[in-house]
Amino acid sequence: MGRLVRKRQVPDLDLQTAGLEGVLQSGMGGVPMADVESGDNYLERMVKYVPAEIIGGSMLINAILEQAMKLGSPSATMADFPVTTIAEGVLILGIILTPLFCWYVHKDGDAWVVNAFMSMLAFPFWAYLMGAVAFANHHDGNLAAILVLAFTAVSGLASPLPHRPKRKRERQESAPTVAPAPGRAFDRLNPAPTSW
Repeated sequence: MGRLVRKRQVPDLDLQTAGLEGVLQSGMGGVPMADVESGDNYLERMVKYVPAEIIGGSMLINAILEQAMKLGSPSATMADFPVTTIAEGVLILGIILTPLFCWYVHKDGDAWVVNAFMSMLAFPFWAYLMGAVAFANHHDGNLAAILVLAFTAVSGLASPLPHRPKRKRERQESAPTVAPAPGRAFDRLNPAPTSW
């Protein structure tokens, strides 16, 4: 099981047909089928959409910011910047880093775009639940738990489209095109004027 959601793999029908032709000619039974990967189910997607690595980093930074708020006051500063402004910047940075992280760790067959989008949406909910300093004035633990549970349950419904094998697309792109004989295409578009 990888870190990101896996797409369901659609079998290559050309590969199956090639295997079938050999079986029919030889009269043997047993057709080799192309490997089909089922992809991730609802529960696996629900877990993989949680941006755990980014949440972990933001929790560390928020612990430092929270300590500065406790030692100072609600108007505490760090390097002449208000701590609340730094906390909001950390929240925005976490939202930006989430899809970049998904892109960085993806492998072939991962639905990294869907995973990045869903994880990016999930990050603020999880940051709110973890008590991010950016939400200090509005934090309610009960509401945070309800929001995270609701979002996580709904997020598992976001399923990526199946992955189509590249072989078929490559064949279509590399298929030779038949060019018309020189001058013929132009003649059809602009017929010669008839003389009277």
